[in-house]
Amino acid sequence: MPQPETNPKPETRHADEYAHLTDRAAINPKPAERPPVIRTVLGDISPDQLGICYPHEHLFGKPPAALSEPDFELTDRDAAIAEMRMFRKAGGSAVVDMSTMDYHRDIEGLIEVAEQSGVFVISTTGFNKDKFSKPHIDRMSDEEMHALLLSDVKEGIDQTAGRAGVLKASSSLNEISDSARRVFNVVAAVHAETGVPVSTHTEIGTMALEQVELLASNNVDPSSIIIGHLDRRLEKDFILEVAKTGVFLGFDQISKEKYFADRSRIEMILTLIEAGHESQILLSGDLARRSYWPSYGNYGGPGFTYILWRFIPWLREAGVDVMTINKLLVQNPSRALSFVPR
Repeated sequence: MPQPETNPKPETRHADEYAHLTDRAAINPKPAERPPVIRTVLGDISPDQLGICYPHEHLFGKPPAALSEPDFELTDRDAAIAEMRMFRKAGGSAVVDMSTMDYHRDIEGLIEVAEQSGVFVISTTGFNKDKFSKPHIDRMSDEEMHALLLSDVKEGIDQTAGRAGVLKASSSLNEISDSARRVFNVVAAVHAETGVPVSTHTEIGTMALEQVELLASNNVDPSSIIIGHLDRRLEKDFILEVAKTGVFLGFDQISKEKYFADRSRIEMILTLIEAGHESQILLSGDLARRSYWPSYGNYGGPGFTYILWRFIPWLREAGVDVMTINKLLVQNPSRALSFVPR
């Protein structure tokens, strides 16, 4: 008598018996990963559209009335349009305006400049150093601050369609005050919610490492951080220590020889390149005075063509090759300013 199989074959079913079942992946497909963008005042662009970019500038702005100084009053839209047209003729393509609400940011002016000049303009939300920002910050709770910055990034600044593409936090000379620490914490929270990169103000380069530590403690990745004004403190060991954290390095005082000669900046850039940090260096002028702008009638000022027409040729003479120049002017800013919207 035949014995039953101990391991019977599974019953064969026809495909139509499974018609009521569907591939789970088809029911709940994995969301397609959103492509990275750079947020300009006229809308989001692809990072490969950015071109030559200065990541730390001021097209508009002025100090509060109590601290008024005429040379710092950048308020002329026609002058800004003219300067950006000259910048574009020199090969420039994009700028980040680092003026915040406490420094009379002009979002409507930025939109007009972008429309009239053809230059990509990226606006900023956040706060400047205590000297300018503390009266504003002291009137706001952390929740109100968070809501304001989030609205600037997601909805638009001052009831316009122009959205912020950079978050700014600042410290003062040799200290991160309690007010500033609040801003850093809120900026980190808004970054976590939106992905928008963080760009900082240091006073003469001080507190740079402390800024990195504070942002990192709030889970901001170094690849999303730009530390500003490092070329106000051209100390080799210090600059290399900041570079080792992986953040982007703002060399944004180019042409201002009252602080350091440009040859000293070039020497430090060469040191960073030799140490393998060429993918972190960003170049700007931070031209926040009328006397720096030819379009304000100050034809001895460096203007926005200075870096492209003078500083870059000096870098080439110092041995920096074309591919590295492209990193400093195009690839690095593109990476620093791009984010995946959340």
